[in-house]
Amino acid sequence: MKRRIIPVLLMALTAAAWSMGLWVQSASAANILIHMKTSLAVDDAQICAVPNVAWAAVKAGHKVTILVDASAVPSVTKGFGFLRRLIESNSTALDRAALSKYKRQSLSEQMGVPLNQIPHTYGGHFDFLKNKLGVGS
Repeated sequence: MKRRIIPVLLMALTAAAWSMGLWVQSASAANILIHMKTSLAVDDAQICAVPNVAWAAVKAGHKVTILVDASAVPSVTKGFGFLRRLIESNSTALDRAALSKYKRQSLSEQMGVPLNQIPHTYGGHFDFLKNKLGVGS
């Protein structure tokens, strides 16, 4: 009888310790890949949400990389390929997409950064995330 009680008692103690969180493993930072897949011209809601998701992940302690899909490349590249020499574009579609005053104020509050340091465009916002917060692309 004693032989049966000891394993049952050990199992009960193990279950109690587990339920109280005594054997919880510590969480480590994850590497998160965010897939930016649509062009700004096609769907601005998807591409403009990327910096918000990236910032939240960095704030939570994760390392973030943004993967730009082929259809989103025109939104993040300057010029028009072989026509670049003729047109000489110095900005991307994201550089030209303005952040609203409300969005800038919201970002300022969320990030704890003064409003005058929040960029005025989505391109600037991506640069801010990359240079200030370590979001990779």
